[in-house]
Amino acid sequence: MSSQERADHAGPVIVRGRHVLCGIDGDDRAELHAGGALLVTGGRIAGFGSFEQLSTAHPAAQVFGSAGDIVMPGLVNAHHHTGLTPLQHGTPFLPLELWLPRFIGWRTVDPYLDTLYSAIEMVESGVTAVQHIHGGPTGPREGWLAAPDAIMRAYRDIGMRASYSFMWRDRNRFVYGAQEAFLGSLPPELRAPLEGMISTTPSAVGELAAHFEALHDRFGMAEDGLSCVQLAPANLQWCTLESLVAQRKLAERYDVGLHMHLLETSYQRHFAAMDTGGSAVRHLSDLGLLGPKMTIGHGIWCTEADIDLLASTGTCVCHNASSGLRLRSGVAPVKEFQQAGITVALGIDQAGINDDRDMLQEMRVAWNLQRSPGHDFEPLSERQIFRMATENGAATTGFGALIGRLEVGRAADIVIVDGALLSRPYLDGDTDIVSALVQRAKCGMIRDVLIDGRAVLRDGKLASIDKEAVLAELETALQRPPTEAEQARRALATALHPYLQAFYRDWPMPAPETGFRSFNARY
Repeated sequence: MSSQERADHAGPVIVRGRHVLCGIDGDDRAELHAGGALLVTGGRIAGFGSFEQLSTAHPAAQVFGSAGDIVMPGLVNAHHHTGLTPLQHGTPFLPLELWLPRFIGWRTVDPYLDTLYSAIEMVESGVTAVQHIHGGPTGPREGWLAAPDAIMRAYRDIGMRASYSFMWRDRNRFVYGAQEAFLGSLPPELRAPLEGMISTTPSAVGELAAHFEALHDRFGMAEDGLSCVQLAPANLQWCTLESLVAQRKLAERYDVGLHMHLLETSYQRHFAAMDTGGSAVRHLSDLGLLGPKMTIGHGIWCTEADIDLLASTGTCVCHNASSGLRLRSGVAPVKEFQQAGITVALGIDQAGINDDRDMLQEMRVAWNLQRSPGHDFEPLSERQIFRMATENGAATTGFGALIGRLEVGRAADIVIVDGALLSRPYLDGDTDIVSALVQRAKCGMIRDVLIDGRAVLRDGKLASIDKEAVLAELETALQRPPTEAEQARRALATALHPYLQAFYRDWPMPAPETGFRSFNARY
């Protein structure tokens, strides 16, 4: 599907349903349009009314939905990395610092097919926009744009809205600090290939800045609004002071946002204290990096002082609920973030609790995680979770006010849920519709997905991509025996594990602290 084919919209579109959920207001109330229908022209929402009014005024309009369906804004996956999951690649879920080096052993996969695979899962769960955080450039410079080109082509071919970023890192490739000492502790047969990887991974700030500028020229906010580019400082332990300052200046020059992994684990919090003498959040504030255009990914190990600083600067947070569970990183203080007035988005990260990219399930995980025992505890509402997955996610992707709600003038990124399936065999009429969506909706209930006013999913079937052909092509590509290089990388990743364990075992970690949640008497 070419850009020119996407440039022209067909005639008007009418979307109808029993409930048209436009969004969640500032008082945590669902905004429902009583008329039951909306009009789309030129990829934008042009008006609301009853189905009878709109269909009479636009008799040739294409109609989506039925009188019993639920119409809602498209969901936003605000933190995403790859297609095939780590588990599919044979990587067990370990603590983050032991887990990431295992990625060395992954097989080589076509980034176009890899991206399509996860994009299919996202669309089928109602996701219309994604913040894609790519691993970053490797190898000769002339090939750096090949993977981003393939990734963004996949999103455009399926019809998704995608914000691209790459993980900018220029230090501590394999361990947090003392990397030379760690490499020196390895036998030559392990040290040599790691040093080779370091030598072929770009780390010069000027080179990485030029790479961002090339990406911005290529994918910066497209005329049709389907793509944009942001910066992604990988994390405090992976970025030098020079690179953090450079990224702040680039963000200011190009008026783009930043999405930075931060305080995902207790080891990252401890590294920040050793490296900066204090809080990671305070350090970023001192560098001028906090603000509405900065999104902190994870933030699990934020303190009260960190939360206050994030709130006072208008900094956003992306909550990755399943990731924190699967990697044993912890549970982010999302309720405290919300109480402080922080804009909190929702992301699936590498894969959700079911090892897939099911945003409906991720909303349920996030909702249940913030429910502590006790009659007096006020948990997050389903409406707060829904807003995290829509409007708040939009605010962190670079698309901002273009998406996230159903309003006149906004892009027509719309999801239609089959109301009969949602309520089968019975759903009381007094049941809050947002509660029903967050607690009951499943992928098979997503009937239609429109992005920029075009049908990407129609009657549960992808409109422009042959799902079975994509899966078959991936299967065929990976049924071949691993190459010698792939086998060597897998052996290296396995052999490194005990050395990584020993490195972190010797860290002078502080005693465990009481967290924001106590789940039982032995916590």
